[in-house]
Amino acid sequence: MRVTAVWAVSTVTMLVLAGLLPDFQLQAADGDSVTRTAFTAAWGAGAFGLLSALVWPVLVRALLIVPALVLGALVFFLNGSLLWVALRLIPDDRGHADPETAVVVAAVMSAVASAASTALAVRDDDAYWRRLSRLADRRRRRERTPDGRDGPPGIVFVQLDGVGHDVLVRAAAEGLMPTVAARVDDRAGHRLTPWTTDWSSQTGASQLAILHGSNFDVPAFRWYEKETGTVMVSSRPASALEMQRRAIALTHDGGLLTADGASRGNLFSGGATQLALVLSMAARRGKGHRSRAGYFAYFSDPANAVRTALSFVAEVAREIGQSVRARIRKDLPRVKRGGLYPFIRAFATVVERDVVVAAVLGDMFAGRGAVYADLVAYDEVAHHSGPHSRDADKVLARLDRSLGIITRAAEHAPRPYRIVLLSDHGQSPGETFASRYGLTLKDLVRAGCGLPVPRRAQRTRSASEARDAVRIALHRPVGEPPQPEGAAGLFDPVVLASGNLGLLSFPDLEGRASREEIDRRHPALLGTLANHPGVGFLLVRSEEHGSVVLGRRGEEVPLSELTDGEGPIAVFGPGAADAVRRTDSFPHVADVMVNSMYDPATGTVHAFEEQIGSHGGLGGRQSHPFLLWPRTLSDPLDVLSAEDGDTVTAVVGAEAVHRVLARWIRELSGPQVPLRAEGFTGTEWADERLPEDGEPGAAGPDAPDAPDAGGADGSRTVPGTGVPAELRGPGADDAFPGARD
Repeated sequence: MRVTAVWAVSTVTMLVLAGLLPDFQLQAADGDSVTRTAFTAAWGAGAFGLLSALVWPVLVRALLIVPALVLGALVFFLNGSLLWVALRLIPDDRGHADPETAVVVAAVMSAVASAASTALAVRDDDAYWRRLSRLADRRRRRERTPDGRDGPPGIVFVQLDGVGHDVLVRAAAEGLMPTVAARVDDRAGHRLTPWTTDWSSQTGASQLAILHGSNFDVPAFRWYEKETGTVMVSSRPASALEMQRRAIALTHDGGLLTADGASRGNLFSGGATQLALVLSMAARRGKGHRSRAGYFAYFSDPANAVRTALSFVAEVAREIGQSVRARIRKDLPRVKRGGLYPFIRAFATVVERDVVVAAVLGDMFAGRGAVYADLVAYDEVAHHSGPHSRDADKVLARLDRSLGIITRAAEHAPRPYRIVLLSDHGQSPGETFASRYGLTLKDLVRAGCGLPVPRRAQRTRSASEARDAVRIALHRPVGEPPQPEGAAGLFDPVVLASGNLGLLSFPDLEGRASREEIDRRHPALLGTLANHPGVGFLLVRSEEHGSVVLGRRGEEVPLSELTDGEGPIAVFGPGAADAVRRTDSFPHVADVMVNSMYDPATGTVHAFEEQIGSHGGLGGRQSHPFLLWPRTLSDPLDVLSAEDGDTVTAVVGAEAVHRVLARWIRELSGPQVPLRAEGFTGTEWADERLPEDGEPGAAGPDAPDAPDAGGADGSRTVPGTGVPAELRGPGADDAFPGARD
């Protein structure tokens, strides 16, 4: 019935276009009756629809080598070609259109047919479910997946990139995310809790640990390695591949997804064999490493392709309109959002979202055991519009609809699925460092070194994962980053930014430069940085005292004596001391680590890049992502307590999250049962939350409601930089295939 209705709509559309466009004809040269013309239009519409259904998937598969965004543009021209062929099939040569007109007619017909089909599906839930069931049946027959839902459950991890615990709770309470709200309100079936990131609160560090068990020696989103003169950037394919290789070598484990897993839209593979839009695999060549193959599953449907292309254009227009309104309203803080940014945002919020969701649905219909997918839309928009802006709220609402689709698909998958929602970090709002003080971190460093400083502050490029993803989709080289900021001369320091975390390295000083060496060369540098109102604290190595933390007015605390709630880190909350100590142990920690100021009264920080919603260091909500899981699985604190042999009161560090997720996969795939029958620690139910001002244990509005996560002896609540022995693979020779040198 729906096919007939769409055919009728397409026929009427073709008739209307034939009347409007002089170069589009559906009649013989000497004219035809109305009935004959209608028959011709019906024939042409039917032929076009049939060709689209049969030929389009073959064309898309043949064009997988074409960059994804170029393929999206080619949709219109390919559709035009199919329409031209369809017109040629009309008897008596009654159909004719110039090539340019054919492109326009095909685009309009596809858009109208897609809108009609979507409208019918929206109004007819049964039709929507029948379509899902047919897709599931075809997938089962093709992959010989057993029918029925009696097997062990699979698990789907959906990462809402950059969505902090506070943002999720607010969005659920205000009705922005009804799918999430249903889970949060389902106290008997689900539980929501925050967890605490490492000092480097960004996707590169968090997701590497979650998927591969370790983020050791990842001090920031980007960092400088002296021995090779290389700037490592988490969003560069070559860097991501090397980070993944190092983690596998350290843990001797291929990753979280090595057993029947799929990795979708992530920086790292997690050891999965099924890949789509995986950044680390974009640096590799050859069959089996084509992370863009996920585009085929989505663009093989011409209606999807046209709908995504139109949505892309609409999103670009939406961003331009929102940016103009922000300037008219004189919203503050505000960053520039021109240039290519509207297209980068549209890629992250439309193309990546649609392709990743389609890939997840395919994985579920194929019955794969474990799926990990990253939806980056919110993080990209919040960087430029603010984490609590109306722009970001609208993105959350659209993400919730995607979660609803995944939830519905689980009901029709060949096996039961447990759906876990989580995030890798949050975001902290605040005016940029350059906007607030009129100079960048690089300028401040150069001033402290006695080097020339530009009269006008230059923008520090934003660390955007979506920006490099667009380059990869376009087959544009992302290769090695440009010469590091501040490295113009032999003795100039390399200055890098990762949100509100800055890194200074002196390339000509072998190893980690000491405080004494820096003072001899640049006597005013450390004092200039430590006493600046936009800087919270510094970490630097001292020859006399070991590593020390420097604050304002000459405050200096040896790292071994650093304590939460005291000294330069007093306002940064529980766990800050251990986070700093752990980063200090990294071989590639910068000569000077600079964390921006943090105002606990407002929750704001100052990013060293062009972002008014930032993450990467300590301070505020950026360090508190969330974990929302079905309570049929073991409680994370039970998992960690059982492995550590001691009571664990908080989930601290992304490596701890990996251990929890790995335990859940084992529970679902093997004979293990939850550590407690009720899947909970047994205390009275109450979702973990962040304390309000003035509550016990709250160093600020962003401090987690948990006891001190560590002490002066350097111990952590959840220790370790590797993976527990029971989670390790047989050995290095059995690690992720092809990841070794």
